[in-house]
Amino acid sequence: MADIARITEVVEPEAKALGFDLVRVRYFKGGEIGDEEHTLQIMAEDPATGQLLIEDCAALSRRISDAVDALEEAGDVLISDAYRLEVSSPGIDRPLTRLKDFAQWAGHEAKVQLTAPVEGNRKALNGIIDAVEDDAVLLTDRKSGPVRFPFADVEFAKLVLTDQLIAATRPLDTSGADEILEEQED
Repeated sequence: MADIARITEVVEPEAKALGFDLVRVRYFKGGEIGDEEHTLQIMAEDPATGQLLIEDCAALSRRISDAVDALEEAGDVLISDAYRLEVSSPGIDRPLTRLKDFAQWAGHEAKVQLTAPVEGNRKALNGIIDAVEDDAVLLTDRKSGPVRFPFADVEFAKLVLTDQLIAATRPLDTSGADEILEEQED
């Protein structure tokens, strides 16, 4: 299996060089093409917009590919399996992978899977993010009410697509869209 920490060490400087924040590095088996395919998924964002444009994804993909190729030429193989590189923006119902994500999206609904039960309760939570205090997340769970859990116990978390989230999300950059529409009309 791939060493995610080592891959992150290689990928993060490439994202930073382009002015992006790394959101998630994930390596998994199974993908769009088939169950045997491996995918290296990289999510990044422009900190000013919380998104990446297609051109940004392409630029980051090239940088990552070049960095991985250079390491392989030097004998440092990060991933021994054949894999597909997928570079994307986190999207509107984004994963919450950093403590600052929980703070930024306070007031919004999230699904959270924990590694340990919260306060003697369940591991799976669904509710409104209330706040972040120190290294803990405060959330009002639909079933349990207010709960507090260490960020370190978060196995997986993501925002839930709601009307409130849609209203709070910045629209995608549409610069150049008018030119594309005009070309299609001609």
